[in-house]
Formats: sequence, structure tokens, C-alpha cells
Amino acid sequence: MAKKKVAVLTGGGDAPGLNAVIYTLTKTCILKYGYELIGYKFGYRGLYTNDFMPLTLENTTGILHKGGSILYSSNKDNLFDYKVMENGVPVRKDVSHVAVENLKKEGVDVLVVLGGDGTLTSARDFSRLGINVIGVPKTIDNDLMATDRTFGFDTAVNIVTEALGRLHTTAESHHRVIVVEVMGRNAGWIALYGGIAGSADIILLPEIPYTVDNIVQKIRERDARGKMFTIIVVSEGAKEEGGEVTVSKVVADSPDPIRLGGIAHKLSYQLEERIGEEHEIRPVVLGHTQRGGETSPYDRILSARYGSHAARMIHDEAYGQMVCLKKGEISSVPLEEVVGAQKLVDPNCELVQVARDLGISFGDRHVHRFK
Repeated sequence: MAKKKVAVLTGGGDAPGLNAVIYTLTKTCILKYGYELIGYKFGYRGLYTNDFMPLTLENTTGILHKGGSILYSSNKDNLFDYKVMENGVPVRKDVSHVAVENLKKEGVDVLVVLGGDGTLTSARDFSRLGINVIGVPKTIDNDLMATDRTFGFDTAVNIVTEALGRLHTTAESHHRVIVVEVMGRNAGWIALYGGIAGSADIILLPEIPYTVDNIVQKIRERDARGKMFTIIVVSEGAKEEGGEVTVSKVVADSPDPIRLGGIAHKLSYQLEERIGEEHEIRPVVLGHTQRGGETSPYDRILSARYGSHAARMIHDEAYGQMVCLKKGEISSVPLEEVVGAQKLVDPNCELVQVARDLGISFGDRHVHRFK
């Protein structure tokens, strides 16, 4: 079989595990199959500008544990709707043909795309143009329907759990209510997993609308039991009953312009008005700390499995598909079935019930009196 040339890019927000996939894919492709690899920089932007670097055993050594991406990333560059300047005026155009020509010019046989829903949507569209594409699922939000787990999620949960442990001691010392905002967009997986693991008292999810009254009731129940502090974990996409999500800003030139954020401060102000005489309220926004630092052992292993399987798919010419994890086994699913549907928390799922059994409140009408 002829030697293949493989191109790799990382798109969307960075996530721990990207480098682990690059590391494993590069080593497997070179050592097992003898392929040549290049990496496009800054996601699809590099594919448009033809900005790439070789991926070798030498320049990928020692990156398995590192967060971020040695290829860098961008969450603004959709080549099917790309901002270019014409006569000094910014316009949006489909420039995907430029990327296709660049791939052909460099003799690329296969494009491996590491990303979430937006990045994989473009991967599917390039597949429709006849490019041999393989996708690898990445997002700390864990909201891709086609796989049981995305790499980056476990590391983010570990960071949230550690932060909650640190916040518990200061909250208890000062009898404070601390509102901790975590990422996740419209999916509450990080808040749910991190909240349970970090012994939160209240968890607010996008999937379960809350009321401030129910939150205040839970805080006062804890006060009555001598628990004079409360830890609230709130997902950035959480909202009150009948309300809307809290938007921090709109990035006009992004394919996904709405940036969520600010719910911790908003809720803190609301609680201050209600129980400010009883408690100090402190908002904490974990923000991009959830994306940084070293990759967790679980995510390193998952990423290695994904990278190894992607190399095998290249060898088998199983194009137009995404690597996935289903019931503990690594397999693949067509890119056509990957995008367009988010995996959200089922309000009636086992883990929500476990949290309720522990006395954790979700700010809804279902109230426990134990924790």
C-alpha cells in the first residue's frame, strides 16, 4: 500500500487531551504504518493560509501530559462562512475551495480533525466535498451525542472538584455563601459531575430551571441545621424559571457569537438582596482554569485510545467517520450522524437522582431537607 500523507488540525476551544491525541496519532502513524504527518496551525485558519508544520517523533515527544495544543486553535474560522476583505470592506464568503486546493497542493491524503460540534460540522462539509476526513471528538462540555465521553471533560471536572474543596474551607470559616460558575454552555455535565464530587450543596443546571426562592429556602434549611455556609455550583447556561441565559458578550465575527457568562454575579446580587443580612455572598468564576494545566490520567488514556484508533481508520481508509466511545469500547460513527444534536443532562437520570438522594438541591421545587 502506498505511503500516506496525513494532515491534522485542532479547532474550537482548547481542551486537555489535544496534545495526547496528536502524540499518539503521530507515533502510531509513523512507527506502525510509516506515514508522513503535518499539522495545520490555528485550526481551519491554517488550512486556509496553508500554514503548517511537520509532525515528527522529535517535535511531539513529551507532550502527552500537556494541556492546550502544539498546533494552536481557533474558534472563529469557519471556511464555509469566512470573513475576508474585499475593497477594504469585510465580507463573509465560502472559501472552502482554497482549503481543498491547499490540501491537494501539499499531497495530503487524509485530514484528521480534532474538535467539537462546530469543528466537526466543517469536517463533515469537507467530507462532502470529497476530502478524506476522520474526526476525533473534543470538548470539555461532554455534549456530543455520538460519543459517551469527549476528552477534556474529566480534566475539567477534576479542576472544578479541587476548586470546590478549597472554597469549602473559606466558606465555612466565614459562614459565606459562595456561588461558583463553571463552563458547559447549554449542557450541565461539568456542573453535575464536579458538584457531586466537590460536595456542593446546590447545583444549578441548564436543564433544570431554578427559582431564587428555592435556593434561599435551601440555604436557610442548612442554617437551621447549623450548617452556616453553602456552596452553589452554577453552570454558565443555567437560567431561572421563565428566564433566559446570561450572556457576557456577543462576538460578531465568530460562527458561535453568543458567549455565556455572568450568572454567578447575577445570582450573587439576587441573593444579597434576600439574605445579605444573614450571609456574605461571594461569586467565583473558574473560567479558563477549567481548560488549562496538565491533562488528567483518564483523559490521557482516552486520548491515546482515540489517536490509536484514528491511525487504524486511516490505514483501513474508513473515511467520513468520527472516532467514538460506546459502552467502554472504541469504535466509529459517520460524521453525518455526529453534528446538530447536543447531549444534555436528563433531569430524571440516575446521577441527578443520586444528587437528590444526597440532599443536593437543583433550585427547583423538589426540595430535600438533609444536606
